[in-house]
Amino acid sequence: MTAPPPETTAGTARAFWIAAPGRGEIRAEPLPAPAPGQVLLRALAGAVSRGTESLVFHGRVPPALAAEMRCPFQAGDFPGPVKYGYSLVARVERGPPALEGRRVFVLHPHQDRAVVPADACRPVPDAVPTDRAVLAANAETALNALWDGAALPGQRITVVGGGVVGCLAAWLAARLPGAEVELVDVEPARASVAARLGVPFREPDGAAGGRDLVLHASGTPEGLATALELAGTEATVVEASWYGDRPVPAPLGAGFHPKRLRLLSSQVGRVAPAQRPRWSPADRLDLALRLLEDPRPDALLDGATGFGELPVAMPRLASGRGLCHLIRYREQEGTECTA
Repeated sequence: MTAPPPETTAGTARAFWIAAPGRGEIRAEPLPAPAPGQVLLRALAGAVSRGTESLVFHGRVPPALAAEMRCPFQAGDFPGPVKYGYSLVARVERGPPALEGRRVFVLHPHQDRAVVPADACRPVPDAVPTDRAVLAANAETALNALWDGAALPGQRITVVGGGVVGCLAAWLAARLPGAEVELVDVEPARASVAARLGVPFREPDGAAGGRDLVLHASGTPEGLATALELAGTEATVVEASWYGDRPVPAPLGAGFHPKRLRLLSSQVGRVAPAQRPRWSPADRLDLALRLLEDPRPDALLDGATGFGELPVAMPRLASGRGLCHLIRYREQEGTECTA
């Protein structure tokens, strides 16, 4: 008997594409059959990044940084058409026995089915609901920023900017023994979110000064000025915001030099230098997923949109200052995602 020919296709996938700055659409594309070492995924949930993804949607990626801004499994180029995104929780339909049937997190654009290498998938712990697992990429970013700042037990730590990354960084910092942590934001409404995370909240005028470590994540020049003002003598200020092509005035006069401040950047593309010899990006992402066994980050989930509605919803989502907005795929739309 002649062996049947190898399967070459797994059908069709639907993906969200930025067709041009400010305009998105759902496109169908052929899906290859998984090869050895690959998995076939069916998406359960995803998330829209209000920071980097907003810049991409509006076509504000500087050409000089286009290579650094590419995300895993991106298709197309900036400013468009481009398929972009990095938060997908999916179930493995076909793949190695150790993964088949399991929920995994993968840094992948918004797409209902996908074929990726098995080692790109990180298993979601059973104790982490699917909705909360979409925060893994942001939690990894916050973790890396704290590593970059060498956050320590007992420190007086302030996070300026109550977006998703800032809130997660404050939540993680507050778990350090003896740490005195404040979350600072200009929006009083962030106080209720901070309370659910177990972190004291302050508006800029009421924030404590003389801090050991300040992490800035507001994405605004005013927030950066606040961060520098709150830092104590010889303190570290970690800049975790991403500004795209916007010029950013940094107030490096006043107390910047007399206080001998240390201003450094943090970017999740590389593991923080102090950890890099021993930690891979996969190790860091696995830790972020384990940390999400704590239910408090559910405070950051601010609504859901069906995948098919993204072309209409994305202009609003990419322009607002909300927190983590869920994308629900067909299997999950209208339901609460659980393990």
